[in-house]
Amino acid sequence: MRILVIEDDLKIAEFIQKGLKSSGFAVDHAATGNQGFEMAFEEPYDTMVVDIMLPELDGISLIKKIREKKNNTPIIILSARDRVDDRVNGLQAGADDYLTKPFAFSELLARIQALIRRAGNITDPVNLSYADLSIDILKRQVKRNDEIVELQPLEFSLLEYLLRNRERVVSRTMIMEHVWDYNFDPMTNVVEARICRLRDKIDKDFEPKLIHTVRGAGYVLKV
Repeated sequence: MRILVIEDDLKIAEFIQKGLKSSGFAVDHAATGNQGFEMAFEEPYDTMVVDIMLPELDGISLIKKIREKKNNTPIIILSARDRVDDRVNGLQAGADDYLTKPFAFSELLARIQALIRRAGNITDPVNLSYADLSIDILKRQVKRNDEIVELQPLEFSLLEYLLRNRERVVSRTMIMEHVWDYNFDPMTNVVEARICRLRDKIDKDFEPKLIHTVRGAGYVLKV
């Protein structure tokens, strides 16, 4: 999952980035409204976190421009403004949620997860499952045949991405864009290495095998 944070306060931006990365998200940052607008169309983001008081282009105007360009990525506003009128204006501009500063990171994370679930039409708020594999999004817990499987944060994010796209082939580029914090480099084997480690934990001691390589195309999670 990849998130764009548009925030000019570097301390707050770093706080959000650190928390999201530790939770397994890939995160990009823009410090101005104009930069945020350009970046919003460079990557297929799963959510955007937008501050209201931005230089060059304020958050409300930014959101309106994004929506005018038919970009429907879920957006959550962060703002020190807590009046009802401010929240209404933000939501009417096209935002999907509004969180006032100061905020607890756990609440921001929960709201981001909720937006991603709604955008993906996921009805179960906690669990994803396929065959005998299941993951608890909130507890960050993975089970195969009811046995707990310990995963690192990036491994969890990779498995979650494969599971959300189960029975669909995802390319190395798609995986890099949604799971890692940098664009695809055709010379790196980081995806293959991580897939190999994930297979050792998810498939090695279980049947049927779920993670498959599609030669020349990518990977797919299927029976």
